[in-house]
Amino acid sequence: MLGMNTARSSNPVKGADPGCALCAGQGGVLAWSDAHWRAVRVEDPHFPAYYRVIAKRHTPEFTDLSAMQRQRCMNLVCSVERVLRDLLAPSKVNLAALGNRVPHLHWHVIARFDWDSHFPESIWGLRQREPAPDAASRLAVPLAFLDQAVAKAMATVS
Repeated sequence: MLGMNTARSSNPVKGADPGCALCAGQGGVLAWSDAHWRAVRVEDPHFPAYYRVIAKRHTPEFTDLSAMQRQRCMNLVCSVERVLRDLLAPSKVNLAALGNRVPHLHWHVIARFDWDSHFPESIWGLRQREPAPDAASRLAVPLAFLDQAVAKAMATVS
């Protein structure tokens, strides 16, 4: 899967599925974490402002969560979206929870720009252009600053 980091996690979570890439690894550059959730930035040169909000416990479907857990999950997803909108002013923010290839609950939160390689197609669709210069250098703020802003916003979510 595009951008999937399969590095082993140093803190295996109770209920982990040993065959699951998101149980076995972080799934990207860790931006924030608590006892139940983590947010990572996917290292994808075409979509640098691409985050995942990932359940730490192996959970195949959104409805496997309690109502309170679902609400917190969506609050976390919304906090990432808000940071992307406020700091980057993207053309659109894509939200997705597919899980067809990795059946472990995770939400994709992806800032999209009219200059990105696939816009207006999905990131999994057909390439429309080669952005020049590279995508990360076109962002309004550096990735490290963006990660810090995501972490700060998520830390305040109840």
